[in-house]
Amino acid sequence: MAEQSILELDLSIAFLISVILIWFMIAYQLVLTIAGFFHYRHSRKEKRRLGTMEFAYPEVTILIPAHNEEKVIAATLEAMLRLDYPPEKLDVLVVDDGSHDATAAIVERIAASDSRVRIYHVPPGEGGKGKSRALNLGLRQTSARYVAIYDADNTPHPDALRHLMAQLLIDPTLGAVLGQFRTVNKSRNLLTRFINIETLSFQSMLQAGRWKLFKVSTLPGTNFVVRRELLDKLGGWDEAAITEDSELSIRIYMEGFRIKYIPYAITFEQEPESWGVWIQQRTRWVRGNNYVGWKFLREVPKFRNKFLAFELMYLLSLYYVFLVAIVSSDILFLLGIFNVIVITLPGPYTAVWIVALFLFLLEILLALSYDREDKISNILLTILMYFTYCQFWIYIVARAFYLDVIRKEKRTWVKTVRYDVKVDA
Repeated sequence: MAEQSILELDLSIAFLISVILIWFMIAYQLVLTIAGFFHYRHSRKEKRRLGTMEFAYPEVTILIPAHNEEKVIAATLEAMLRLDYPPEKLDVLVVDDGSHDATAAIVERIAASDSRVRIYHVPPGEGGKGKSRALNLGLRQTSARYVAIYDADNTPHPDALRHLMAQLLIDPTLGAVLGQFRTVNKSRNLLTRFINIETLSFQSMLQAGRWKLFKVSTLPGTNFVVRRELLDKLGGWDEAAITEDSELSIRIYMEGFRIKYIPYAITFEQEPESWGVWIQQRTRWVRGNNYVGWKFLREVPKFRNKFLAFELMYLLSLYYVFLVAIVSSDILFLLGIFNVIVITLPGPYTAVWIVALFLFLLEILLALSYDREDKISNILLTILMYFTYCQFWIYIVARAFYLDVIRKEKRTWVKTVRYDVKVDA
């Protein structure tokens, strides 16, 4: 009896901690979502204000790493050449990273008709070693003071680059600026619809919200501009990082600069259309964040701003915090429904779970409303998403942990599969 009482007490304490964790995440995400609303509202005013100003736009090189991108590279280059930026100041450099398809031929054809486009062929035997390697090689081929990064499947709005550059010109404390990315194939199937909701919510909460509250945001893999001088000082990209964007973000903050999120500088990109590709991509993301987290954990004491260090490390550990919260939420739901074990601590736990789910839906709906995607179909999808898509993340995080910690498998860059371009936006 005594042992049973101790077990029940231990389970009750663990259960209570799980409830607290769930509600901490929900409350924090709600605060970020509301802050994101104010950032979006401020950004609309900022866009109008900057539209009345004149800028002497400097030369900027757009780096586009490309490895077997024949399905998308032509549309991407056409979008780059439509950018509303002084033509004599625009340099589009495609880094042909060991492609075995028609990528190089397509780029060379476009370059022959427009001098703004160039191609750099990675030397034989050195290609296909990852995005960071390709970016570093491309960086050596330009002397521009500003470098923009776009993935090979991106089609930015004509005004995207101009909006990003304006921020760097008016604010010297910014080391880099990033825009919003949207899902170009969002209507293709159920998975792409889920991803569309996920990406919009992430940007509204963790990018817009954290910038508004803490002046913190992190680089994505595309649609951003960074100062060349800063890149040189930092030694370029870490070639061991398979999420080079988050790794570079940390070093930019450690150097004393900030990174701003500009929601009205928009690009469209493809997202995985099959679960196999999605699992492969997301596993790379989690393993990449594992590397970055382990790399910088020892550097936390060197941060001048300790709160900033905490916020960045929290972001890097978010996959695992999310994992614990989801698993805890599942357990909370099942225990509340089936009364599998007895929780001696009093409390309306089933009601707590239902309210938590309601707030989750409210946060997503509010985040989607910023981009006018708060339609009935997306509300229903969000409910389904909680019970399906969110649960798959348990497998992703566990798989990444197994590969990194148990098997200690070498991290390698795996290119995301591309599809024939079809604009759904």
